[in-house]
This record gives sequence, C-alpha cells and structure tokens, in this order.
Amino acid sequence: HVQLVESGGGSVQAGGSLRLSCAATLVTYDTYCVGWFRQAPGKKREGVAAIYNTDYSGAGSAYYARSVKGRFTISLDPAKSTVYLQMDTLKPEDSGMYYCAAAPGVVGSGLPDSDFFSYWGQGTQVTVS
Repeated sequence: HVQLVESGGGSVQAGGSLRLSCAATLVTYDTYCVGWFRQAPGKKREGVAAIYNTDYSGAGSAYYARSVKGRFTISLDPAKSTVYLQMDTLKPEDSGMYYCAAAPGVVGSGLPDSDFFSYWGQGTQVTVS
C-alpha cells in the first residue's frame, strides 16, 4: 500500500513562488511515476507535472503541462522518498487544490491522465492573488 502526504501549499502574490512536497512510501518499488494534479472550483482536475524514476531509456524523466512549462519544476529525492514541485512566477490561474498521485511499478513517458495513478494524497491548497 502506498501513502502520499502533501505539504507546502499556501497563499502567495502573483509572481511569487511556492514549493510543494509529496512524501511517498515508494521505496519498495523499482520503478514508479509520481504526478501532480490541480483542481480549481468548478473545473476539471488537470495534470500539472509528472516524474518517472525510470523511463524507457533507464533515466528519470520529467514532463509538464504546457501551462506550467518553464515555471514549475518537478524533482525527486529518492533518499527522502519525496517528490517536490517548485512553482515559480505564479499566476492567479495557478490557484487550486494540488494533489500528488503515484503509479508504482510502471515505466513510461509523457504526462499521464488521472486514470494512470492508483494512489492519491489528500491535497494541499494553493492560492495566488
């Protein structure tokens, strides 16, 4: 069973930065993907970024939604079993509940949709004004 715990959300002014953390119990898996999703009130949940600890080339790879590419960075610290989402140059449209999700035992590439992931965290709120 995989547990995910997000932290790091908050309120920030436009142009500011936040770093979200997702502590994941994934150390027993050789391969996995962790993604970040967000959902604003009245809108569908959308994928923001994903990272694979091993993709088809054997190296870890990160993928981003077009709306955040160049502003957000997803990274993985295997020693801490934690995935980070560094969010810079935040915009009001980045506001929403942010969720991390995990798909253990997979290899792949690209930004998967929510059906790809089996485990979800409880979410952390991000508000940009």
